[in-house]
Amino acid sequence: MIKKGLFLLLLCSYISLMIPLTAFMKERPVAVKLGYFPEAHALKTVAGDHRYLVAQYAVVKVLFYFGTIVEKAKNMIVVKPEYQNMFKTLQTASKLDPWNADVYYFTQAAFTWELNKIQDVNEMLDYGMKHRTWDYQLPYFAGFNAAYFLKDYGTAAAYMKKAAELSKDQLMTSLASRYLYESGQNEIALQFIEFMQQRTMDRKLINLYEFRKKALIAVISIQKGVNAYVRSRGTPPSRIEDIVAAGFIDRIPEDPYGGTFYLDEKGTVRSTSKFAFGTAPIRWSTE
Repeated sequence: MIKKGLFLLLLCSYISLMIPLTAFMKERPVAVKLGYFPEAHALKTVAGDHRYLVAQYAVVKVLFYFGTIVEKAKNMIVVKPEYQNMFKTLQTASKLDPWNADVYYFTQAAFTWELNKIQDVNEMLDYGMKHRTWDYQLPYFAGFNAAYFLKDYGTAAAYMKKAAELSKDQLMTSLASRYLYESGQNEIALQFIEFMQQRTMDRKLINLYEFRKKALIAVISIQKGVNAYVRSRGTPPSRIEDIVAAGFIDRIPEDPYGGTFYLDEKGTVRSTSKFAFGTAPIRWSTE
């Protein structure tokens, strides 16, 4: 009887400790570190003929690190990514193996919106084009960056012309001309995200593109409401709430990055999240 009572006492004590401990472990801050990667020149000397394997290791290391950041976001744990360190590691990988496709594809995916290193990304893409001379996606990426982020439509058209010549794809030919005249940049961005999403098998990148896709759809919806408001009232709205009150949109859509949409002084739709991880609490959709 005494043994049974002692057992029940120990069991209750264990349960009373494990429940709060489990909750703490689930919600605790998690330190996710990428770590240091040596310079390319030193690695070339040491690695020799194995530099291609070392380059792939560097890329996988960055992919795994960033994938961990995205997984933490799912659990409402905000960890600010080491973007500068990630970019430097990928630069090193490109110097070790300039033919490695993952270097350029992930650089395009992660360092345009999040870090706004548009010129640096395009320089890396230019470097890749010198080696991956058959790869139409590199000039396509660079053309999108030039048009959407830099508003340099002449440069964008030149990149798209090169992409069209390599791919024989009518889409590239169409974009080459549209970039010279197109004004609806968010629609172009949505097409670009869908294009990239359909051409990757990496679940982490698919999730990343889905975030951006939802954000762009929300922005386009609000912008259409702004345009309808201007046509109807003759003056631009000062707040998004004015568009809702006037009945041009049903509600203010949610920013999947966790921010709040607003209109800047020029009437452009923006968000407090800046469409980047680590700047606002993330509302992860389970739909």
